[in-house]
Amino acid sequence: MIKIGILTASDRASAGVYEDLSGKAIMEALRLYLRSDWMPVYKVIPDDRASIEKELADMADREACCLIVTTGGTGPAPRDVTPEATEAVCDKMMPGFGELMRAVSLQYVPTAILSRQTAGIRGKTLIVNLPGKPKSIRECLDAVFPAVPYCVELIGGPKLECHANAVKAFRPKE
Repeated sequence: MIKIGILTASDRASAGVYEDLSGKAIMEALRLYLRSDWMPVYKVIPDDRASIEKELADMADREACCLIVTTGGTGPAPRDVTPEATEAVCDKMMPGFGELMRAVSLQYVPTAILSRQTAGIRGKTLIVNLPGKPKSIRECLDAVFPAVPYCVELIGGPKLECHANAVKAFRPKE
């Protein structure tokens, strides 16, 4: 079974102050995009670098997720440390993901320039950092997801089949 990690980094959501709508937005988008059967590995944790690093490594190594999508912790605030945690656990960084997400987000809000979204590879796992707002999550995922299935295949992961009416996965070798 294909496993996909969904990791929300939020002090307040992890403490139960409010419901994690961001992780649910990711789950909803992935269900719309993916035709392949998959199982979510879902966690909500505080904005703490050590905790984020541990969960990313655990989802990649122990759970064998081929893709991990994070939300939250990508801004400039002192506790926004998701990109640093991602960089710490990855073997390679994939800066094009963050560049595209910022370019798309700037069409909607000028403060998108403050976002530090990124992506990287740990072993056979692609890790993508998304912003924290459900609307922004969807805009960013719509932009980058066409490249995700091919990237996952290139790093040795499974073939992610997509619903053609939801996302056009680009595979140049097909």
